[in-house]
Formats: sequence, C-alpha cells, structure tokens
Amino acid sequence: MCILKLEMKRVLKTKMTRVLLALALFLTGWLAYMPVTFYGCAYFDESGKRVELTGFDAMEYIRKQQSDLAGEATPEKIRKAVEAYQTCIREYEAEDVYSLPEEVYTERILPYQPLIHGVKEAFADSATGMAPSILDINPEDLDNFYAVCENRISSLMKTEQPKHPAAQEKGTALYQKIEKPFVFYPVSGTERMDYQILLCFLLMFFCAAITAPVFSSDYQTGADDILRCTKHGRIRLACTKIAAALIICGMMFGICASAFVLISNCIFGREWTQTSIQMTYTILALADMTMGQLQWTVVLIGLLSVLATISFTLCISSKCKNTMISMCIAVLFVVLPIVVYMSLPNELGIWIRCILPASSVGIQTSILYQLIDFQFLNIGKLAIWLPYAMVAFMVIEIPLFTGMAIHSYCRHKVN
Repeated sequence: MCILKLEMKRVLKTKMTRVLLALALFLTGWLAYMPVTFYGCAYFDESGKRVELTGFDAMEYIRKQQSDLAGEATPEKIRKAVEAYQTCIREYEAEDVYSLPEEVYTERILPYQPLIHGVKEAFADSATGMAPSILDINPEDLDNFYAVCENRISSLMKTEQPKHPAAQEKGTALYQKIEKPFVFYPVSGTERMDYQILLCFLLMFFCAAITAPVFSSDYQTGADDILRCTKHGRIRLACTKIAAALIICGMMFGICASAFVLISNCIFGREWTQTSIQMTYTILALADMTMGQLQWTVVLIGLLSVLATISFTLCISSKCKNTMISMCIAVLFVVLPIVVYMSLPNELGIWIRCILPASSVGIQTSILYQLIDFQFLNIGKLAIWLPYAMVAFMVIEIPLFTGMAIHSYCRHKVN
C-alpha cells in the first residue's frame, strides 16, 4: 500500500498530469453549459413587437410551449400534433415547416414538434425506406401508432440485416420488449449527449497521455535499472504502477463524466431525464432506456472503455524504451476507431471497431450511437447486438492487457 501511494504521488506530481487534470475539470463545466447556447426562438408579444430569445430564456419559453406534451406520448396526443401540423401547413400553403415564418413555427408548430419527429419514420415505405410527407399521413391511422412502429421495425431489420435472419429476429424482439407508450418531457435535445461524448473522448486522450510514460519514462531515464535490482522491483512494482495508473485515470474520468451529467441535469431540469430515447433520437431505437439511463450508461461503459484503453497503453509503455514513441502509439490507438469507421464501413470494420476498446467513446463510434443503431455481430446463426459485444470485449481486454504489461515489464532486459 505504501508503494502504491508513492507511485500515485509520483504520477500526480508531474506537470503534465496536473495540467491535464485542471483542463479536464474546466472542460467538464464548460461543455455541460455549451448546449444552452443552441436554444433560440422568436415570437410576437401582446403589443405586436417581435421578441427574440436565446439561451436560458429561450429554453424556458420552449418548456412552457411544450408543457402540455409532458408525460406519455399516447396515440391521441400524436394524432392531435399531426392534425395541428397539417392545419398550419395548409393554412399558409407552405411546402414544409421550414417555409413558415419563424414566429408562426414558434407559436403553432413548436408546441407539437417533439411528437411529430417519429411519425414519418414509422410510416416510411417498407420496401424503399422513403418517409412520406406529414401531409400524406391519415390522422386516423395514428390510433394504432405503436402497432405501426412494431411493423416498421420488422421491415427495417430486413433492410439493415438482409443476410442475417437471426439479427432480424433479435432486433424485432428487442423492440417489442420496450415499454410503450413512450414518454416525453421538455426540453429534449441531442446536443447535451453529443457534448457528453466529446468530453469522454477528450478525457480518453488525457488518460492515454498520463499513462503512456508510466514504464517507458523509467526505461528512458535509466531509473528502471536501479528499481529492477530491488526486492520488489519486478512483479510487485509492475502491479503497483498499473494499479496507480488505473486508479488515477479511472477517478479522473469517473468524477468528470459524473459531474457533467449532474451539472447538465441541474441546468436542463431532471424531468428531461425521464424522456424515452425514442422521443429524442429515432422512434425505432432498440434500447429500452430513458435519457437519464442513457447518460449513466455512457458514463459506466465509458469508464470501462477508458480502463481497457489504459491497460493497452500500459502494455505498449512496458515495451517501448522511448516515451515519445509510447505516447504516439497511445494517441493513435485512441483515434484508430474513427479511422476504421471512415475507411472500413463493412462487416470487417464493425468487428475491428467492436474489438478496439477506445471505440466506446469515439466521436462517431461511441456506445451512444451503437445503442440507437441496428448493428449486430453475426457469427453463423448467432447474432449479438453490438453494445453487448463491445462490453464483453472490454471486460476481457482489461485483464488481458494488464497481464501482458506485467509479463513484458518482468522480461524487459536492462541495458
């Protein structure tokens, strides 16, 4: 325990670690606030004067406008929203809501918009996937809205997984287990989740930078030549260095990611966390979660991803005699999932991204987007939903890479 404390103190006293920890805390507060700046709207007051709102004022105005929608998104509410939408569009002879004056949109469409976003998805053509115009949808058909959604998921899975019947059945079964009707509370939006992923990605970078020199710096300075000659200078010291890195980076990520969620929910209100993810993202999302559950799922799986990535970085550090080389490899490993996502959009790319632990907090490959996507790992007749597979690989990789790091350090030859 004494050695562990000394090793943690040594890592924390380095200038780079202190700078990165301070920067992580600053980014946590700043990124949690940033989504507020995306809110804006305009309306006419009682005197006929145009009033523009931004930030907190706009957010509160939108919350009041959508207050009647709070609670279960019943077929009756959805039908009322579509009828109001169609009436407004026809009255102004507009092609769509974007052709309406901003004030008209704010006063007549905004109060119903959250319930409309999924209607076109549900009524999309099963063969082509093309969504119809809201004007072409018969409001009477919305009385069976959730039955339409379940029928649509079956055809969608056939499109997404045409060669894998097991994945089609698995996706349909997952959707049928989701509690319905869905729930909506204002003010919903995807921006705060996007910024949460951005924070997790940056924290991953910081953790890789802190961890990369753990072994290689001692190799480079020659300190390892002395430490290796001591009584506990091999296995015990290796385990201590690994434990210190995991504790420091794990705590940094856990504290900052959790603080982001708490700050964000204080800003936007805790009611929002009860909204079903289907009402914020796609109406056909397979995960049975509220937005609050999604936030904490991203934190927990993100922490698991960080620990797995740190374990790999320690393994690299135990093999490299130069700190700069280990740092470059660690950074490359963090961005590699994004490179794979852009260059290998096929089945092979899915497998590689699933295996890479850094994928879970990647900008485009994060666990957030996998939870609202329809990708599966297909092994013969077995279909595994990608979020489950990613977690399974990370659980395996943590002990695997730490064990490899210990083995590599113990076998390292002193010059």
